[in-house]
Amino acid sequence: MSVTVRVPAKVNVQLGVGAARPDGYHDLANVFLAVGLYDEITVTPADELRVTCDGPGADQVPLDRTNLAARAAETLAARYGRDPGVHLHIAKDIPVAGGMAGGSADGAGALVACDALWGTGACRDELLDICAELGSDVPFSLVGGAALGIGRGEQLTPLEVGGTFHWVFAMAGRGLSTPAVFREFDRLGEGTDIPEPVASGDLLAALAKGDPDALAAAVSNDLQPAALSLFPELADTLAAGRAAGALTALVSGSGPTTAFLVRGPEAAAEVAQALLTSGTCRTVRTASGPAPGATIIDTTTTAPAR
Repeated sequence: MSVTVRVPAKVNVQLGVGAARPDGYHDLANVFLAVGLYDEITVTPADELRVTCDGPGADQVPLDRTNLAARAAETLAARYGRDPGVHLHIAKDIPVAGGMAGGSADGAGALVACDALWGTGACRDELLDICAELGSDVPFSLVGGAALGIGRGEQLTPLEVGGTFHWVFAMAGRGLSTPAVFREFDRLGEGTDIPEPVASGDLLAALAKGDPDALAAAVSNDLQPAALSLFPELADTLAAGRAAGALTALVSGSGPTTAFLVRGPEAAAEVAQALLTSGTCRTVRTASGPAPGATIIDTTTTAPAR
């Protein structure tokens, strides 16, 4: 038997970041929106745990036990006292190291797929608990849609979304390390009073109404100054997208992918073309959200050979 799970990328329409905690993490007010760029994770029984990957950026994906998909399989297997022997194949389409939670998506997808393959019957709360062990963004990859994440971002409250939001994403020529961006955030904020992050009421209302203009006026990312400090060229990409007619432009999460909210598919095509011809990014993608979370899309049973 094999099981294939599809998992979406995310964009942070608000990323409020508090001061560093004693444990090194930061309290967040993280408003996630899942968008229709997907990785697919297929699991099949194997003698030992192994990971393979293909698709854009596959050469940058670790294939050892540091991969979140591998860690998800091992964690679920340990909880249920079974051998984690599976072949995990990741078909990448979410940009790698782009601030769109591709690695987290793979972890959530592998968890759902292994649960189905092994018939462990883990309840949703247990799966979310394992997701939170794996990483701050992994629970949202399981849930999808839109949600407010507090704590490290792993404590989720689903949010109402009243319409479809259209986006253009510009991929940069190199990556950015999330820990490095947080360190730069701490450096830039040294000696200042950093307030506790809270979700924007205007932003939540805009999501609920499905109003792109109101959402454009309310998006924010407290990590953007740090990302721009480490990768100043991203400012040119943001400016190019705004000049092409995007309603707003921001760094997605810790970057370096930049996100542009537009009115609809035609505007998305225009902004995407303008960004490509601007020479300020490596490639572009268009997508809309909200998108569903980790979803089983195929199960295949092969009869044993006689």
